[in-house]
Amino acid sequence: MRKIALIGAGSIVFSTTLLNDMLATAALSDSEFALMGPHLPKVQRVERYIRKIISRNKLKARVYSTTDRREAVKGADYVVTMFQVGGTDAYRVDYEIPRKYGIDVCVGQCVGPGGVFRALRSIPVMVDLIRDMEELCPQAYLLNYVNPMAMLCMAVGLSSRVPFVGLCHGVQTTLDLISRYVDVPKESIDYVAAGINHMAWFLKLQRDGQDLYPTLRENLEKPEYYVNEKVRGEVARHFGYFMTESSGHLSDYLPWFRKNEKAVELYCDQPGLGGESGFSYAVSCAMAEKYGNTDFLQYESGELEPRSVEYCSYIVEALETGRSFRFNGNVMNEGYIANLPREACVEVPVYADRMGLHPWAVGRLPAPLAAMNQSNITVQQLATEAALRGDPELAVAAIAMDPLASAVLTLAEIREMTVEMFEAQGRYLTQFGKRKPRRLPVVQVPAGTVGVDVPLDPALAVANRFGKLFDNP
Repeated sequence: MRKIALIGAGSIVFSTTLLNDMLATAALSDSEFALMGPHLPKVQRVERYIRKIISRNKLKARVYSTTDRREAVKGADYVVTMFQVGGTDAYRVDYEIPRKYGIDVCVGQCVGPGGVFRALRSIPVMVDLIRDMEELCPQAYLLNYVNPMAMLCMAVGLSSRVPFVGLCHGVQTTLDLISRYVDVPKESIDYVAAGINHMAWFLKLQRDGQDLYPTLRENLEKPEYYVNEKVRGEVARHFGYFMTESSGHLSDYLPWFRKNEKAVELYCDQPGLGGESGFSYAVSCAMAEKYGNTDFLQYESGELEPRSVEYCSYIVEALETGRSFRFNGNVMNEGYIANLPREACVEVPVYADRMGLHPWAVGRLPAPLAAMNQSNITVQQLATEAALRGDPELAVAAIAMDPLASAVLTLAEIREMTVEMFEAQGRYLTQFGKRKPRRLPVVQVPAGTVGVDVPLDPALAVANRFGKLFDNP
């Protein structure tokens, strides 16, 4: 009997979706599921619900709950991660402190100050987990759903040889939208998507060999299409390619759409993931309140639902049966995208079969797309290094390089904001000990101050000389 461990299984909606998917897969319906989370009552809610499904559908699966991570992964064949360190309390800090400094976000989980701090909290937990896996289930696959996806996957790739892939549903859900924008059934669209998580690009869109991009680009000029996709549409209009995820996500990743009130009103005025300020934080709080004290799962019938769009069950099925499955996954680059750093985490097509996971090399991205990806990779690399080394100054550097933060704040403001976030989240940042970024005083320059006499730059000396010639003909 194969063993599948879910780490962070108290995530009511997400864990039940993945578990239903696997129980609805004939090749996996006799698995043993180890549900692990730090709060046993939450995990036991999920366990009771899964037991109801198993019983009602007469399945051979087994399930149990534990707070012991080592017990959960011991002997596992697959480890699926979905944890959130700090919950909504930490997310509040991620959102509210940057907002106070003028950084307005729609999602704020994978980029910006909030994304950096989510990585600083989560990477040590992930590294501890993979150390357990190396000891207790060295052949197991890690399937990661934890955000910030790219930084967590980068930390795994830099720290271990554990086979892993990071999973997101941005490609599937965006393809649903594209199919309507070009009036072609989703199943009839051939595509290639690649880039980084939440910022992968549809490099090819075809039906029976016919390019669908002319239709998509034409429609993005029409108000009834553009209003749905102001940010992604604007990027596609200027740079030629449509991106995965949502306009709200993309508005957080680039410097052009949320840097001032005018930009927000122009491009981020749609509700929800159309760009609404603080949308994901508000949803997170609402979900925590809804499921915090009431066990809604007890009212579920226990019927098996059809498999969702999430990749997890299809990947495990492919690895178990050899039935090939293609998906977009997050892996260490290793040359799959030629003009992005090899040590970065990229999202590319991957094939799964009984022999393992096989990423597909897509060559070079168009230069503007690679540049936009690189602007975020720089942040991801600095934040990952900060988390692994426990270096608070690298955390400052990561946020300073963030495209939106750098469009809004000065270096001094970024440093002060980062210090404040360290002070508010210290209990989750154990790898830093008592260290936090240095506070730098403002250098006051009194009126009339004369600069130190130093040798002039040669170019400046020439400029001064010609200036005197013009003054004294």
